[in-house]
Amino acid sequence: MKQLTKADITQEVFDLYDDYAHNKIERRQFIEKLSLFAVGTLTLPSLLSFMTPNYVDSILIKPGDPRLKSEFITYKSPKGGGTIKGLLSQPTGTTKKLPGIIVVHENRGLNPYIEDVGRRAAVDGFITLAPDALSPLGGYPGNDDAGRELQKKRTREEMLEDFIAAYKYLKSHKDCNGHIGVVGFCFGGWIANMMAVKIPKLCAAVPYYGGQPTAEEAEKINTPIMAQYASLDTRVNEGWPAYEAILKKNKVEHIAYFYEGVNHGFHNNTTPRYDEKAATLSWTRTIDFFKEKLK
Repeated sequence: MKQLTKADITQEVFDLYDDYAHNKIERRQFIEKLSLFAVGTLTLPSLLSFMTPNYVDSILIKPGDPRLKSEFITYKSPKGGGTIKGLLSQPTGTTKKLPGIIVVHENRGLNPYIEDVGRRAAVDGFITLAPDALSPLGGYPGNDDAGRELQKKRTREEMLEDFIAAYKYLKSHKDCNGHIGVVGFCFGGWIANMMAVKIPKLCAAVPYYGGQPTAEEAEKINTPIMAQYASLDTRVNEGWPAYEAILKKNKVEHIAYFYEGVNHGFHNNTTPRYDEKAATLSWTRTIDFFKEKLK
Protein backbone atom coordinates (compact mmCIF):
# COMPACT_ATOMS: atom_id res chain seq x y z
CA MET A 1 0.00 0.00 0.00
CA LYS A 2 1.35 3.39 -1.02
CA GLN A 3 2.39 5.73 1.80
CA LEU A 4 0.32 8.85 1.17
CA THR A 5 1.22 12.48 1.79
CA LYS A 6 -0.93 15.62 1.72
CA ALA A 7 0.38 16.31 -1.77
CA ASP A 8 -1.42 13.19 -2.99
CA ILE A 9 -4.81 14.46 -1.80
CA THR A 10 -6.94 16.87 -3.81
CA GLN A 11 -8.98 19.63 -2.20
CA GLU A 12 -12.12 17.74 -3.22
CA VAL A 13 -11.16 14.93 -0.84
CA PHE A 14 -10.69 17.38 2.03
CA ASP A 15 -14.05 18.97 1.23
CA LEU A 16 -15.65 15.53 1.15
CA TYR A 17 -14.17 14.67 4.52
CA ASP A 18 -15.46 17.99 5.88
CA ASP A 19 -18.99 17.07 4.77
CA TYR A 20 -18.66 13.70 6.47
CA ALA A 21 -17.13 15.09 9.67
CA HIS A 22 -19.99 17.59 9.96
CA ASN A 23 -22.75 15.03 9.40
CA LYS A 24 -23.76 16.28 5.98
CA ILE A 25 -23.31 12.80 4.52
CA GLU A 26 -23.40 9.34 6.09
CA ARG A 27 -20.37 7.06 6.25
CA ARG A 28 -21.69 4.90 3.40
CA GLN A 29 -21.96 7.96 1.14
CA PHE A 30 -18.54 9.15 2.25
CA ILE A 31 -16.92 5.85 1.28
CA GLU A 32 -18.80 5.69 -2.01
CA LYS A 33 -17.69 9.19 -3.01
CA LEU A 34 -14.17 8.67 -1.69
CA SER A 35 -13.82 5.58 -3.87
CA LEU A 36 -14.06 7.84 -6.93
CA PHE A 37 -10.66 9.26 -6.00
CA ALA A 38 -9.04 5.82 -5.73
CA VAL A 39 -7.04 5.56 -8.93
CA GLY A 40 -4.08 3.26 -9.61
CA THR A 41 -1.88 2.95 -6.53
CA LEU A 42 -4.12 5.43 -4.67
CA THR A 43 -6.43 2.81 -3.16
CA LEU A 44 -9.59 3.27 -1.13
CA PRO A 45 -8.07 1.58 1.97
CA SER A 46 -5.04 3.89 1.78
CA LEU A 47 -7.29 6.95 1.46
CA LEU A 48 -9.45 5.86 4.40
CA SER A 49 -6.42 5.16 6.54
CA PHE A 50 -4.85 8.51 5.68
CA MET A 51 -7.97 10.54 6.47
CA THR A 52 -8.60 8.75 9.79
CA PRO A 53 -7.21 10.47 12.94
CA ASN A 54 -3.92 9.03 14.17
CA TYR A 55 -3.90 9.55 17.93
CA VAL A 56 -1.14 7.09 18.75
CA ASP A 57 1.63 9.04 17.02
CA SER A 58 0.29 12.57 17.45
CA ILE A 59 0.05 13.30 21.18
CA LEU A 60 2.43 16.12 22.14
CA ILE A 61 2.01 16.12 25.94
CA LYS A 62 1.63 12.54 27.11
CA PRO A 63 -0.62 11.52 29.99
CA GLY A 64 1.58 11.26 33.07
CA ASP A 65 3.92 14.07 31.98
CA PRO A 66 5.81 15.00 35.18
CA ARG A 67 5.30 18.72 34.53
CA LEU A 68 1.58 18.32 35.14
CA LYS A 69 -1.01 17.10 37.53
CA SER A 70 -3.76 15.81 35.24
CA GLU A 71 -6.80 13.85 36.34
CA PHE A 72 -10.40 13.17 35.41
CA ILE A 73 -12.99 14.81 37.60
CA THR A 74 -16.77 15.13 37.55
CA TYR A 75 -18.87 18.22 38.12
CA LYS A 76 -22.57 19.01 38.23
CA SER A 77 -24.44 20.46 35.27
CA PRO A 78 -28.04 20.76 36.49
CA LYS A 79 -29.26 22.62 33.38
CA GLY A 80 -27.35 20.32 31.05
CA GLY A 81 -26.44 16.65 31.26
CA GLY A 82 -26.48 16.27 35.04
CA THR A 83 -23.00 14.96 35.83
CA ILE A 84 -20.15 15.70 33.43
CA LYS A 85 -16.68 14.18 33.29
CA GLY A 86 -13.70 16.33 32.36
CA LEU A 87 -9.91 16.31 32.30
CA LEU A 88 -8.50 18.79 34.83
CA SER A 89 -4.84 19.70 34.26
CA GLN A 90 -2.43 22.09 35.96
CA PRO A 91 1.33 22.54 36.24
CA THR A 92 3.07 20.94 39.18
CA GLY A 93 5.19 22.89 41.63
CA THR A 94 3.17 26.12 41.55
CA THR A 95 1.90 27.73 44.75
CA LYS A 96 0.01 30.72 43.32
CA LYS A 97 -3.51 30.59 41.97
CA LEU A 98 -3.64 30.12 38.21
CA PRO A 99 -5.82 31.55 35.44
CA GLY A 100 -8.20 29.01 33.97
CA ILE A 101 -9.08 27.82 30.47
CA ILE A 102 -12.07 25.74 29.39
CA VAL A 103 -11.10 23.56 26.40
CA VAL A 104 -14.05 22.58 24.22
CA HIS A 105 -14.01 19.57 21.93
CA GLU A 106 -15.26 19.16 18.37
CA ASN A 107 -18.48 17.32 17.47
CA ARG A 108 -17.26 13.94 18.68
CA GLY A 109 -16.60 14.17 22.42
CA LEU A 110 -13.44 14.35 24.48
CA ASN A 111 -11.03 12.48 22.23
CA PRO A 112 -7.25 12.15 22.80
CA TYR A 113 -6.49 15.25 20.71
CA ILE A 114 -8.61 17.53 22.90
CA GLU A 115 -7.22 15.94 26.07
CA ASP A 116 -3.78 16.76 24.67
CA VAL A 117 -4.79 20.38 24.00
CA GLY A 118 -5.88 20.67 27.63
CA ARG A 119 -2.48 19.45 28.76
CA ARG A 120 -0.68 21.73 26.31
CA ALA A 121 -2.41 24.78 27.77
CA ALA A 122 -1.64 23.63 31.31
CA VAL A 123 2.07 23.34 30.48
CA ASP A 124 1.89 27.02 29.52
CA GLY A 125 0.84 27.97 33.04
CA PHE A 126 -2.92 27.57 33.24
CA ILE A 127 -5.35 25.33 35.07
CA THR A 128 -7.49 23.77 32.35
CA LEU A 129 -10.71 21.81 32.21
CA ALA A 130 -11.62 19.81 29.10
CA PRO A 131 -15.17 18.48 29.58
CA ASP A 132 -16.77 15.59 27.74
CA ALA A 133 -20.26 16.52 26.58
CA LEU A 134 -20.86 12.83 25.85
CA SER A 135 -20.73 12.03 29.57
CA PRO A 136 -24.51 11.51 29.88
CA LEU A 137 -24.27 8.93 27.07
CA GLY A 138 -21.32 7.06 28.55
CA GLY A 139 -18.53 9.38 27.39
CA TYR A 140 -16.29 9.42 24.33
CA PRO A 141 -16.64 5.88 22.93
CA GLY A 142 -13.06 5.43 21.73
CA ASN A 143 -13.42 6.40 18.09
CA ASP A 144 -14.59 9.56 16.36
CA ASP A 145 -17.21 7.96 14.11
CA ALA A 146 -19.11 6.60 17.10
CA GLY A 147 -18.48 9.86 18.95
CA ARG A 148 -20.16 11.89 16.21
CA GLU A 149 -23.16 9.56 16.28
CA LEU A 150 -23.47 9.93 20.04
CA GLN A 151 -23.13 13.70 19.99
CA LYS A 152 -26.01 13.95 17.49
CA LYS A 153 -28.24 12.57 20.25
CA ARG A 154 -27.77 15.71 22.37
CA THR A 155 -28.83 19.26 21.57
CA ARG A 156 -26.10 21.83 21.32
CA GLU A 157 -28.07 24.12 23.64
CA GLU A 158 -28.02 21.50 26.39
CA MET A 159 -24.32 20.86 25.81
CA LEU A 160 -23.69 24.60 26.05
CA GLU A 161 -25.05 24.42 29.59
CA ASP A 162 -22.46 21.75 30.39
CA PHE A 163 -19.63 24.10 29.41
CA ILE A 164 -21.17 27.01 31.29
CA ALA A 165 -21.24 24.71 34.33
CA ALA A 166 -17.56 23.89 33.67
CA TYR A 167 -16.80 27.61 33.81
CA LYS A 168 -18.52 27.86 37.20
CA TYR A 169 -16.66 24.80 38.48
CA LEU A 170 -13.27 26.11 37.40
CA LYS A 171 -13.92 29.65 38.60
CA SER A 172 -14.53 28.38 42.13
CA HIS A 173 -11.63 25.88 42.12
CA LYS A 174 -9.19 26.46 44.97
CA ASP A 175 -6.22 26.65 42.58
CA CYS A 176 -7.84 29.09 40.12
CA ASN A 177 -7.58 32.87 40.35
CA GLY A 178 -11.11 33.24 38.96
CA HIS A 179 -10.04 34.63 35.58
CA ILE A 180 -11.35 32.24 32.95
CA GLY A 181 -11.06 32.00 29.17
CA VAL A 182 -12.33 29.44 26.68
CA VAL A 183 -10.86 27.90 23.55
CA GLY A 184 -12.94 25.65 21.34
CA PHE A 185 -12.63 23.87 18.01
CA CYS A 186 -15.36 23.48 15.36
CA PHE A 187 -18.48 22.72 17.47
CA GLY A 188 -16.31 23.94 20.34
CA GLY A 189 -15.73 27.18 18.47
CA TRP A 190 -19.48 27.80 18.46
CA ILE A 191 -19.52 26.97 22.19
CA ALA A 192 -16.70 29.47 22.78
CA ASN A 193 -18.66 32.18 20.99
CA MET A 194 -21.82 31.31 22.89
CA MET A 195 -20.07 31.31 26.25
CA ALA A 196 -19.09 34.90 25.46
CA VAL A 197 -22.80 35.55 24.86
CA LYS A 198 -23.97 33.84 28.04
CA ILE A 199 -21.23 34.71 30.56
CA PRO A 200 -20.67 38.48 31.01
CA LYS A 201 -17.58 37.93 33.18
CA LEU A 202 -15.82 35.57 30.77
CA CYS A 203 -12.37 37.11 30.30
CA ALA A 204 -11.49 35.86 26.80
CA ALA A 205 -12.78 33.56 24.06
CA VAL A 206 -10.84 31.92 21.23
CA PRO A 207 -13.11 30.15 18.76
CA TYR A 208 -11.28 28.06 16.17
CA TYR A 209 -13.31 27.80 12.95
CA GLY A 210 -16.51 28.02 14.98
CA GLY A 211 -19.99 29.00 13.96
CA GLN A 212 -21.01 32.52 14.92
CA PRO A 213 -23.85 33.63 17.20
CA THR A 214 -26.98 35.16 15.75
CA ALA A 215 -27.08 38.94 15.49
CA GLU A 216 -29.32 39.14 18.55
CA GLU A 217 -26.95 36.93 20.54
CA ALA A 218 -23.83 38.80 19.41
CA GLU A 219 -25.29 42.04 20.76
CA LYS A 220 -24.82 40.65 24.29
CA ILE A 221 -21.05 40.09 24.01
CA ASN A 222 -18.49 42.18 25.87
CA THR A 223 -15.79 39.48 26.13
CA PRO A 224 -12.57 39.98 24.10
CA ILE A 225 -12.64 37.64 21.09
CA MET A 226 -9.78 36.14 19.08
CA ALA A 227 -11.24 34.22 16.12
CA GLN A 228 -9.09 31.71 14.26
CA TYR A 229 -10.19 30.78 10.73
CA ALA A 230 -8.95 28.65 7.83
CA SER A 231 -9.01 30.47 4.48
CA LEU A 232 -10.41 27.42 2.65
CA ASP A 233 -13.25 27.00 5.15
CA THR A 234 -15.85 29.05 3.29
CA ARG A 235 -18.70 27.27 5.07
CA VAL A 236 -17.76 28.87 8.39
CA ASN A 237 -16.02 32.01 7.18
CA GLU A 238 -19.08 33.46 5.49
CA GLY A 239 -20.59 34.18 8.91
CA TRP A 240 -17.70 36.35 10.09
CA PRO A 241 -18.46 39.74 8.42
CA ALA A 242 -21.88 40.11 10.04
CA TYR A 243 -20.48 38.99 13.41
CA GLU A 244 -17.56 41.38 13.13
CA ALA A 245 -19.86 44.28 12.25
CA ILE A 246 -21.73 43.86 15.54
CA LEU A 247 -18.52 43.56 17.55
CA LYS A 248 -17.21 46.74 15.89
CA LYS A 249 -20.46 48.62 16.47
CA ASN A 250 -20.42 47.74 20.16
CA LYS A 251 -16.68 48.42 20.47
CA VAL A 252 -15.97 44.88 21.68
CA GLU A 253 -12.28 44.05 21.55
CA HIS A 254 -11.72 41.48 18.83
CA ILE A 255 -9.33 40.22 16.21
CA ALA A 256 -9.67 37.56 13.53
CA TYR A 257 -6.89 35.64 11.82
CA PHE A 258 -7.35 33.88 8.50
CA TYR A 259 -4.64 31.32 7.73
CA GLU A 260 -4.02 31.08 4.01
CA GLY A 261 -4.25 27.80 2.13
CA VAL A 262 -5.41 25.70 5.09
CA ASN A 263 -8.55 23.72 5.80
CA HIS A 264 -11.06 23.59 8.62
CA GLY A 265 -9.44 21.58 11.41
CA PHE A 266 -5.92 22.82 10.67
CA HIS A 267 -5.02 22.84 14.37
CA ASN A 268 -5.83 19.15 14.82
CA ASN A 269 -2.49 17.41 14.38
CA THR A 270 -4.03 13.93 14.20
CA THR A 271 -5.49 14.30 10.69
CA PRO A 272 -4.08 15.33 7.28
CA ARG A 273 -5.97 18.64 7.49
CA TYR A 274 -3.32 19.67 10.02
CA ASP A 275 -1.04 22.50 8.98
CA GLU A 276 1.97 22.80 11.27
CA LYS A 277 2.81 26.41 10.46
CA ALA A 278 -0.74 27.69 10.93
CA ALA A 279 -1.36 25.53 13.99
CA THR A 280 1.83 26.68 15.71
CA LEU A 281 1.27 30.36 14.97
CA SER A 282 -2.39 30.26 15.97
CA TRP A 283 -1.62 28.48 19.23
CA THR A 284 1.14 30.98 20.10
CA ARG A 285 -1.34 33.77 19.51
CA THR A 286 -3.95 31.97 21.61
CA ILE A 287 -1.68 31.49 24.60
CA ASP A 288 -0.36 35.05 24.40
CA PHE A 289 -3.96 36.32 24.28
CA PHE A 290 -4.88 34.32 27.37
CA LYS A 291 -1.77 35.47 29.24
CA GLU A 292 -2.79 39.07 28.54
CA LYS A 293 -6.49 38.74 29.35
CA LEU A 294 -6.50 36.30 32.27
CA LYS A 295 -4.11 38.14 34.59
